Amino acid sequence: MTNVVDLKTAALMTVVTMRLGRQLLAIPASALREILDPLPVTRVPTADRSVWGVINVRGAVVPLAELRFAFGIAEEPQTEASKMLVLEVDLAGEPIVVAVAADAVLEVTELDRTTMEPLPPKGSSWPQSFVHGVFRTKKGLHLLPNLPGIFAAQASMPGPAVAQ
Repeated sequence: MTNVVDLKTAALMTVVTMRLGRQLLAIPASALREILDPLPVTRVPTADRSVWGVINVRGAVVPLAELRFAFGIAEEPQTEASKMLVLEVDLAGEPIVVAVAADAVLEVTELDRTTMEPLPPKGSSWPQSFVHGVFRTKKGLHLLPNLPGIFAAQASMPGPAVAQ
C-alpha cells in the first residue's frame, strides 16, 4: 500500500514546507517517510544532475533526486538547516523511494486544496508538467510539485534508476 496523497479528493492537504534557494515548496506529508540530516552521497558515474547519486538510508540504497534541476534553482552550499527528505511516490502505478535535498525544512501545515491556483500558462520558467499548482500563504508563494511527473521525467533520463 502506498502513502501517496490523492490530490483529487483531499480538501485539506497536510504538507511539509521546504525551501530550495528562495523558492518555497509544499510536499504532501503522506509522501514523506523521514527527514534526515545530510548523508554522504555516492556519486554515480555518467549520471546527470537530476539524479546524480545515491545515499544509504538504514541499509537501503536510495537515489538522490535534485529538484533544483527540475525547477532551475541554483545550488547553494549546505548549512546547518540543510536536510534530506526521503519520499515514497507513485510512479507508473508502483511506489518508489527517493530522497530530495532541501536548503531548509520549515513546517508541517495544512493547505486548502480549493485555494490552489494553476501555474500561469505563460511567464513561468517552471515546466507545467512539474507543477500541480501554487498556494499563496502569509509566508509566500508555495509551489506544489508534481513529484510523479518530475521523477518519471528523471527516470527516463540516462543515469541511475529511481529505487522501487
